Amino acid sequence: MSAKNLSTVAADLIESYGNTAKNVIDAYRAGGERVVSLLEQRWNKALRQSRTELTDETAKNARAAQAAFSAYYTKGLTLTTNGAQQVVTQLVKLAETGVERAAANAAMFEEKTGVNTLSTIAHVTAPGALALSKLAAQIEQKSAELANKIAGDEVSTASVKRSTAFSQRRKAA
Repeated sequence: MSAKNLSTVAADLIESYGNTAKNVIDAYRAGGERVVSLLEQRWNKALRQSRTELTDETAKNARAAQAAFSAYYTKGLTLTTNGAQQVVTQLVKLAETGVERAAANAAMFEEKTGVNTLSTIAHVTAPGALALSKLAAQIEQKSAELANKIAGDEVSTASVKRSTAFSQRRKAA
């Protein structure tokens, strides 16, 4: 395998890592959106349960506060995840450019010196790099499946029974 072929494997590996990072960011975004949804459900349930004890103005203010909190959280989530996606994209581009330049420099070095040491090293390391690239592709695929599952699954608060510190304290009292 030539240095160019090794550089192609390295570029594929970098791209795979970049895609995996983007999948993790997508999963984080989907999880954050789920958190907002669950908090809205809990807030609305608590508001319905205490509605008889609240004035109309207090209930209106509670709904407005909840809407504002959700909007700010969602906006922050979108900004941070979009920013993270852009950072990953730029890092992948820079890393791929570095690999391309290194391969070109290696080829130019061998041409000028007549020493094929770098090609020999590339040939020896290529099987390991290829195996690592295949593993990274599998991780990328699994991360995509996980991100899609997180984004697509609907989890209702009724189906998930959680024990909070507050409920534990109430039970103990």
